[in-house]
Order: sequence, then C-alpha cells, then structure tokens
Amino acid sequence: MIVRLIRIAGLGLGVLVLAACSGQTAGTAYPAGAAGATATTTSPGAPAATVAFAPADQLNPKDPIVVKASGGTLQAVTVTNPQTGNAVQGGLSPDKTTWTSTDHLRYAATYQVVATAVNQAGAATEQRGEVHTLKPAGVATPALFQPASGDFGVGLIIGLKFDHDITDKAAAEKSFKVTSAPAQEGGWYWVGKREVHFRPKDYWKAGSTVKLETTTFGTPIGGGVYGGQDVSATYKVHDSWVAKADGKTHQIQAFHNGQLVKTAPTSMGKTADTPPRGATPTFTGTHTVLGKEEHKIMDSCSYGVCEGDPGYYSAPENWNVRISNDGEYLHENLKTVGVQGSANVSNGCLNMNTENAKWFFDNFNVGDVVEVTNSGGPQLAINNGHGDWAISWSAWKAGSALRG
Repeated sequence: MIVRLIRIAGLGLGVLVLAACSGQTAGTAYPAGAAGATATTTSPGAPAATVAFAPADQLNPKDPIVVKASGGTLQAVTVTNPQTGNAVQGGLSPDKTTWTSTDHLRYAATYQVVATAVNQAGAATEQRGEVHTLKPAGVATPALFQPASGDFGVGLIIGLKFDHDITDKAAAEKSFKVTSAPAQEGGWYWVGKREVHFRPKDYWKAGSTVKLETTTFGTPIGGGVYGGQDVSATYKVHDSWVAKADGKTHQIQAFHNGQLVKTAPTSMGKTADTPPRGATPTFTGTHTVLGKEEHKIMDSCSYGVCEGDPGYYSAPENWNVRISNDGEYLHENLKTVGVQGSANVSNGCLNMNTENAKWFFDNFNVGDVVEVTNSGGPQLAINNGHGDWAISWSAWKAGSALRG
C-alpha cells in the first residue's frame, strides 16, 4: 500500500487531483498518519482511480461541493462540518463518478471531506481534505415586510426588510421574484437602505395568488456583504373591499367588488387650530387596513399630552380598525355622534356610531383599502403604514434599482 498526504485548504479555485500510481500529488506531503492522509492500494496492470474536488477554498456556500472520480467509481463520500458535527447530505450521479452536495452550506465554515474510489480491479483510493467557504464582511438577512398569514385585501403591500445596509441594490433586486395569478404588472421601490416594497400598478385583482421568493443567499450585494437565508411567502387576496371617506361630505362609503354596499356618516380629524394639540386632520390618500382590535384605550399620552396636561384623555374605544402607524383608526366614538356627518372634530381618526363602526370592523380586514379625500391633511407617507399607493406609478418605477 502506498500512503500519500494532501493539503486541500488554501488551494484557491484549483482542482486537487491525486494520481496515486504516478508517484506525484498536488499539495504538500506529510508523514503517514497525519491529518489529510490519502491511502492508495494498487493492483498490477490496473491504474488506480483518482479523486478530485474543487474549489477547496473560498467556496460560495450557494454552490455545492462536488467530488469526482476518474478511472473508477466513487464508493463512499462523507462531508462533515466539524464546527457543528453535522454531516452534509449529497448524492451520486447514475454512473457513480460524481458526488454533489444537496444541503445548504454555511458562510465561513470548514468542511472535512473523505472520499473513496475504486478502480476496475477493485483497488481503493481514499482522499481526505478540507473545503472552506467564503467569509463575507457581513450577512444581510431579509425578513418579510408582511407576514403571510391568512388572506389579504387588494391593497396588499409586500416587501423585504434587511438587517444590514444594501449598497448594491441592483444586485439584490435581481435576486427577488414576485409572481401572481392572474399576472399583473408590478414593481419594486426602495424605502431607504434596508427596506424594499412591491406593489402592482393598480390594486391586486380579487382572488389573486401572489408569491414572493428571494435567491439572495450567496449573492454579493455591496461592500463585501452577502445575502443571508432566503425567504418565500404566498399571499391570497380576497374579495375587493374599498372604502372612500370624504372630508367635505363627512361620509364614508364602502364598495364590495365595486358595488356600493354601505354609506355611513363620519367625523374625521379636525382642521381647526385648537389647543392643546392644534389641528389634527386625517392624512389624505390611500390607506390600507393594518390590523383590528375590538377594544382599545386611546391615550393622548401616545402623542405627548399626558395625565395632568391640558387636553389629556384616556378613553376606551370599540371596534377599532387601524389604517396608519400614526394612530389613525376607524372606530366607535359616541361623544361625536351628534356631529358625525356634519363636522370634523376628531384627533385624526374616523369616528362612527356603534352600528356603523362594528359593520366596518366585521367587513374590513388587513390589506383592504380606505381612500381619504378632502381631509385637509398632508399626504400619508410611505413609512406611516402603507402609504405606497400615494406614489404615482411613474415615480414608483423610478424607485427601482433596476429601472430608476
């Protein structure tokens, strides 16, 4: 038996090949019994099988470890991450000359490889070595902007939030994929360095199925940062529910699949500059439902007017449908029933009586649309809930790293 020793780590992108019968090896020889030993058994007239795998260093973890045999077939391959003790799964090609890993690899990891090949005479060649995956400067892991739980309204906004700044947004965006059935035109829009949203040109069609997938793992996305674990989600869009609230008529109308099914008087945010907070108009523009609570304490301390201050209040409210991150709700308010339908006196919410508030609570759900007009308030911002629909389609497309 001839014993040969191979050092695999640090060979860069070269292929390491052991030719046992040639008397030469790639790498550095070490004493028998050392780590990385390669044992070869030869038979007269039958060349030994050779084993090769590459690259040995700086392997991108999205790529597989590949082990190949020449002059024979692979008998056994074992790949282990000694840092975790986990074995890496893989499979042989039909002709048993190639083994390819199928598990996800990790960044900055060392994998120990033991491969045995046999030649036509049955003599075995064993090779041992290490494969090192690349170590990025940082790993930017995405999280879903909207978790895929339940179904959603036609105003659904989906997207991703990363835990690192993305400096090569184009490279990152190329790794995102959104498909819908039926097909609808849509696009990405970057909201800062770490967040990106997707919406269609118009509201989603009722009954749509929308799938978001990333293939960012292993992708360089700027400054030595690579993409983290990929995410995917499938969203179901239910019937179309769109409310139209008008600050001049003081009415809110509800449309189900385009048909008017409800009209209710409302009192929106006041435009008068009254103390202690001054004017508190409802934001103008398209809102979407963010969540619902049957009962909630509305506390003015949430915007800085706390107990003991002039104008402080802490009031239990019912049938609350949240439409912005700034504290805007559709909800019951019995104190304003007398002016609902004639004046805007609230702190920004859309007040209704018990019957109407409960009707909206029962029928409107996450992603359903509330369009506010003539409120006297500023435009709802993209980071204040889902103000995405206020952005024109041409401006939205310009917010893509691939189209802008």
